[in-house]
Amino acid sequence: MGLYTKLADDIQEVDVIIAGGGTAGCVIAGRLAEADPGLSILVIEGGRNNVDLPSVVYPGLFLQNIQPATRTALFYKGNKSRQLGDREPIVPSGGVLGGGSSINFMAYVRPQRSDYDSWNTPGWSTNELLPYMKKLETYHGPGEAEHHGYNGPVHVSSGTYRAKAPEGDFIQAAGEVGYQEFRDMQDLDASNGVERWQRYIGPNGRRQDAASTYLHPKLQDGEHPNLHVVVESQVSRILFDQKRAVGVEYRPNPEYQATVNLSQQPLCSVRARKLVIVTCGALGTPPVLERSGLGDPLVLGRAGVPVIEPLPGVGHDYQDHHLIMYPYRTNLKPEETLDEMLSGRVDAAGLTERDDRRLGWNSLDVFGKIRPTESEVSALGPDFRRAWDRDFKNVPDRPLMLLGMLNCFLGDPASVPVGQYATTGTYTAYPYSRGSMHITGPSLDSHLDFETGFFNDVHDIDIKKQIWAYKKQREVMRRTAMYRGEVSAGHPRFAAHSPAACIETDTALENVRDIEYSAEDDAAIEQWLRENINTTWHSLGTCKMAPREQMGVVDANLNVHGVLGLKIADVSIAPENVGANTNNTALTIGEKAADIIVRELGLHTG
Repeated sequence: MGLYTKLADDIQEVDVIIAGGGTAGCVIAGRLAEADPGLSILVIEGGRNNVDLPSVVYPGLFLQNIQPATRTALFYKGNKSRQLGDREPIVPSGGVLGGGSSINFMAYVRPQRSDYDSWNTPGWSTNELLPYMKKLETYHGPGEAEHHGYNGPVHVSSGTYRAKAPEGDFIQAAGEVGYQEFRDMQDLDASNGVERWQRYIGPNGRRQDAASTYLHPKLQDGEHPNLHVVVESQVSRILFDQKRAVGVEYRPNPEYQATVNLSQQPLCSVRARKLVIVTCGALGTPPVLERSGLGDPLVLGRAGVPVIEPLPGVGHDYQDHHLIMYPYRTNLKPEETLDEMLSGRVDAAGLTERDDRRLGWNSLDVFGKIRPTESEVSALGPDFRRAWDRDFKNVPDRPLMLLGMLNCFLGDPASVPVGQYATTGTYTAYPYSRGSMHITGPSLDSHLDFETGFFNDVHDIDIKKQIWAYKKQREVMRRTAMYRGEVSAGHPRFAAHSPAACIETDTALENVRDIEYSAEDDAAIEQWLRENINTTWHSLGTCKMAPREQMGVVDANLNVHGVLGLKIADVSIAPENVGANTNNTALTIGEKAADIIVRELGLHTG
């Protein structure tokens, strides 16, 4: 198998180097090897191999991947932010072969039809990308067959388990609040409703990450001897001959591979005869480019890096979907949540030995894309009304917020009494806030200047979205049969006398009326949001596909402006955000990029 922690000595030059073994990188490597097994391909990944890692393989263990001690994620620390109560936000990213697809929540969510059309790039409209969305999947869910694919490497299904009673309970309650149920919200048009969620889990209960579905089968079949993957190795920079990319410089990752002198990891280089593709993600790609001399001359000058090509768009326009989670007490049965597993009340090793059905479950059974009513828009003020009328009112497929429910307590189990919980998550579909990611020095070990930008938008529209979403998700939960009150430590600090104050109850509520929130209550929600809003692990947009005079970094064929032999293919290229979890976009970019490269290299297929 061509998978190494140290590259074989005889591999000093290949045809194509893929710098980054994340979601899109694995798709591209697999498709290129499929198109021409004679093409020599090298994938360089900073993290470890994901094969047989329980937290990757078994969906029920997915939360292990975002624990502080994990070795499957990278944790980027943002700058201290006044808008966030002087916090330094942490944004995780995939730090293992397969990237985000190996550690994410496995939520199957596609963008809306207007999303890709808003990219305004030839070849990248929704109609042009739909064949790639179909190509990547084998869909086992409900809906019209014309919207989905049935022969792709990535299986989309319910997995091996659903907690059907709370799923139906939430959907019925959402209907009472005004949100209809869709059989399939991922048809690119459905919006303002909820669905019974499908996921990137196969019918066999195994995670469908990009490495397992695109890369490992070809590494293991003995028919692709020219496909090479080196893991535990960090790409430092791209090597240039004048303006042509001719290879990369990398080093063993000190997190995994110690050397005699820990402060001086050896730098290695490998050449590319035909093409270098950077796929290090929205947070990893800008530093690689900037260390290589591609970026804003002011940034590069401060970092001590000579300019190869001035590209001010590198690292600019960082975006994420701002997320916050709200926990609730419930009367659910132990088998209807993951709380037993997360708290250690049942032994995960024992579950794996028995191949318990819940291991094939991510606890996310219900999902929604929701919009406010006209009266709710007006209640949010004139600034919000102007933004709504400009960007949402006449685009009915654009949700204001995304919503999901997890059947578990998403936090330290020791902080709550033993029991079964549900947690709702609300996240911003199209944030106005913007940030940036830049280097401060030429080395891999130099500090990164990361500005998340959360809640820095003019007129505080993003925080108003979240205030509205807090109230809506709470009204849905208050109407469920499972509801037994809020876990107050995970909700805003309302005054004890307020009708909005958190409660505990022994029975479900009856004849529920909407809570009336005062200005004081709204201030409490805003303060809570600033102190607790976080990432949805949906970073994108830092090397966008646009003309360079519009702060673009790549063209429609993913070529980096001003240089030759270099492409970028990951979610950093997204010119505009998408009303969806970003894994599907990463997979689609990988499929589209592979098709572009196969065509440009004149590879035969079949």
